[in-house]
Amino acid sequence: MPAEVGDAAPEFTLPSVSEGDISLSSFRGSKNVVLSFHVLDFTGG
Repeated sequence: MPAEVGDAAPEFTLPSVSEGDISLSSFRGSKNVVLSFHVLDFTGG
């Protein structure tokens, strides 16, 4: 099911360069989070 504008993002965990793994839920209620996807960045495409 695709996300709609205004929907909450699903929970996910990503590796951090400085703190091990970081999950989206660790910021809930304390910070705003912006997800930015850069398709084909740093590639020759």
